[in-house]
Parts: sequence; structure tokens; C-alpha cells
Amino acid sequence: MPTQSVLVRDSSFLTRVLQQYLSLLKKYPIITKSVTSGILSAVGNLLSQALEYRKNSKENSPKKKISVLGPLHFAVFGLFITGPVSHYIYQLLEVLLPTTVPYWLIKRLLLERLIFAPAYLLLFYVVMNALEGKTLTDVQNKLKTSYWPAMKMNWKVWTPFQFININYVPVQFRVLFANLVALFWYAYLASARK
Repeated sequence: MPTQSVLVRDSSFLTRVLQQYLSLLKKYPIITKSVTSGILSAVGNLLSQALEYRKNSKENSPKKKISVLGPLHFAVFGLFITGPVSHYIYQLLEVLLPTTVPYWLIKRLLLERLIFAPAYLLLFYVVMNALEGKTLTDVQNKLKTSYWPAMKMNWKVWTPFQFININYVPVQFRVLFANLVALFWYAYLASARK
């Protein structure tokens, strides 16, 4: 008896999905990037929780249930912050530092790494703690204990990816590229914030 491929493995299905995404990206760039950011941020948080659950299972530690609120908070942050803010930051980099500017590659990277990244990480801490119902004192304590280690890790992990992203990835795909890397970065952030 002949078997049929699963629909996801059908290359024409994947082609149609990609074409639909590109069409939406062209017609509604900010909304498309925002929804994509929300979805991938939520998936990144789920990945973090799954990894923590698996680690606790192997160590015979108490198993913490997978939280629905974590992915919801990350989805909200991705939808309303990551997608639109990243869209405009990448556009701004193009305007401020076009390829005609001497040393544009390194200048873009420095601007993104030294100005955007610290501000974005601070925004992440403030918004996520607010979504979790934490007090201002809680946010300040969290920033004192984990912001600087997270920032150093951000520079270590993100710098090569951002160099490629802001200098070689077409501007319309930069938010998507960063979101794919962020799947794993959010897994780290979720564990670093605990």
C-alpha cells in the first residue's frame, strides 16, 4: 500500500507558506514581524521550560509544571515590543549608516551592540517583570543581580549573529533572523532571570 508524505514535508506546502509569509511581509511589514516575534518568543519560552523540566527530571529534582503564563508574557513582549522596535531599529541603522559611510560595517555593529542592546535588555527586564506583577523594588533587585551578567552574555552570544544580521541579511528579514536566534536566547534569559 503506498504511503503519502506528511503535508509538512511536501515542498509545495513549504513553498506556499514561504510565499504567503513574503506577501504578508511586503503588505504588512510591522504586523507580520510583530506576530512572528510574538510566536517565536512564546516558543522560545516553551523551549526554556521544556529544557528545565528535562534537566530536573534527570537530576530527580522536583518537577516544576510548564507555565502557560511564561509563553503568554513572551508572546506579548514579542508582539508589542520586539517586532515593532526591532523593525524600526534596523531601518534606522540603514538610514544613519548607509553603505557609503566609511567603516559602516563596524559602526553599525557598535551602535547596535552598545546602544540598542543594553536599552533593549533593560526594556525586557522592566516589561517582563511588570507582566509578572512584580513591584518596582523587585525590578531593581533583579536588575542588580542579573542585568550585568545577562548583558555580558548578550554581547558574547549576539555579537557575531548581529554582525551578520545587520550587515548581510536583507533588511526585511532581519527581525526574522534575530527571532530565530532569539529562540535560544530567550531560553537563556528565562533561566537567567530566575
